[in-house]
Amino acid sequence: MAEVTAAMVKDLRETTGVGMMECKKALAEAGGDKDKAVILLRERGLAIANKKASRTAKEGLIASYIHLGGKVGVLVEVNCETDFVARNDTFKEFVKDITLHIAAANPRYLGRDEVPQAVIAEERGIFAKQAEGKPAHVIDKIVDGKMEKFYSQNCLLEQPFVKDTDTTIQDLLVAKIAEIGENLIIRRFTRYQVGEQI
Repeated sequence: MAEVTAAMVKDLRETTGVGMMECKKALAEAGGDKDKAVILLRERGLAIANKKASRTAKEGLIASYIHLGGKVGVLVEVNCETDFVARNDTFKEFVKDITLHIAAANPRYLGRDEVPQAVIAEERGIFAKQAEGKPAHVIDKIVDGKMEKFYSQNCLLEQPFVKDTDTTIQDLLVAKIAEIGENLIIRRFTRYQVGEQI
């Protein structure tokens, strides 16, 4: 059985648009065969769900969650296509899970595209300094690897879901799109913590 590499997962993700964890699982099940992995993802409905992402989502909910006796609070906006789905219990439960996750995991950004270039440059500089003394091509790989970890710790969509750490928030979102049958978008969020400087 072929080893599933990060490059293989990235390639499959670019082909299907499905979340990285789901791509990794499909490649593992398919013994590293990309074509078989694509078929597996299609059978699960995830590739179809991703096609819904181009549809407009202007309905939805703004939800709040207060935790730890009023010490942590979260506001989140999650959009869907229809008011019917916005009132659906499955959708409401998904939104609630997102607020709980944000309270627990404290993401700084929604996705990696929201991370300011100045922050990326600063983090890359720190990681490069930590790897000093190694050959240049090795330093680049180390910095890239540490940046991936930075994104998975700080970007909501790339964080492992607190209720199931084998699934990222992006994977959970795609699965809910497949289940509900509408495009869903986590639009924005704010997390407050007593005494925290913003």
